[in-house]
Amino acid sequence: MRKLLLGLSAMLMLGMQVAMAQPELKSGHPDQYTVVKGDTLWGISSRFLDSPWLWPEIWHANPQIENPHLIYPGDVLGLVYIKGLPKVTTIKRNPNGGVIKLSPKARATPLTTAIPAIPLDAISQFLNESRIVDREELNAAPYVLIGKGEHLLTGAGDDLFARGDVGEYKSMGIFRSNKTYVDPETNEFLGLEAKSIAKAKVKAVNGEVVTLGVQRSNSEILQGDRLLPTDDRTINSMFYPSEPEGEVNGYMIDVVNGVSQIGQYAVVVINKGERDGVKEGNVLAVYKKGGIVQDPYTKEKIELPADRAGVLMVFRTFEKMSYGLVLRALRPLSLMDEVRNP
Repeated sequence: MRKLLLGLSAMLMLGMQVAMAQPELKSGHPDQYTVVKGDTLWGISSRFLDSPWLWPEIWHANPQIENPHLIYPGDVLGLVYIKGLPKVTTIKRNPNGGVIKLSPKARATPLTTAIPAIPLDAISQFLNESRIVDREELNAAPYVLIGKGEHLLTGAGDDLFARGDVGEYKSMGIFRSNKTYVDPETNEFLGLEAKSIAKAKVKAVNGEVVTLGVQRSNSEILQGDRLLPTDDRTINSMFYPSEPEGEVNGYMIDVVNGVSQIGQYAVVVINKGERDGVKEGNVLAVYKKGGIVQDPYTKEKIELPADRAGVLMVFRTFEKMSYGLVLRALRPLSLMDEVRNP
């Protein structure tokens, strides 16, 4: 059944994934499952596997089916055994899940959207809006001077003036310095969060003064807000779970909504990034620190070992840190909980 299987690109994953253990089916798993709207590959896999991130290892493509690596609402997945090993395969395809060829241009148009690997609505703003930058990058960026009519506050639909070099870019993101991140163990500067405020179109450039039209805004634009090239990344629904190639030992150092208790689908910041070998799609286990107890005989303070309490998947990486989505929380998680190889 293996859920997500379907990975869209599961074939690529099969070559990439090096699992430490054979995927194990949950007791009482169904032999068939019909995909419904709102499903994710991870969610389906968690119904059938003890370790959902191992789903690519049990996905069996159907070469006779067009687009065998995509699954759609209405598809029926079946659990079969090949050479004694469990495999999930699409045994019935939703007729509206593929494509229809239109004449005379023979254009292929998708009729139904394939289900994503993880819930995209939880992470979309972090894929193409807010980002982590160096102080030098933000300080050197063009900045907002004032709105037209000398207004100090500007919003969507307004024009504004900025100063600096926007190069050949036709649109710019407007950002505001937000949080500064430092490593909790070494105090090394890790990055500065540039919070997305608005998006604007470059209308005219007169020397150092740039005229922009604000297309959309999340809040009022202020003097001194910085302009950075827009990072309109294609939202990727194909995050294939994988174990980091090297050893990762880090911490959750922030949670996006500022809450103290972290649960499923919370977006967190970890103090490990590209330089540490962390890649998009890497799965990390979350461990809560053990409590402190007093030895009844020696009266010494003894720290109990950390206990595995959740799983997250990295969905965006920077040089020294990364964003991750909590996919499973066995109990409330907290800042400074450890993250390690699964």
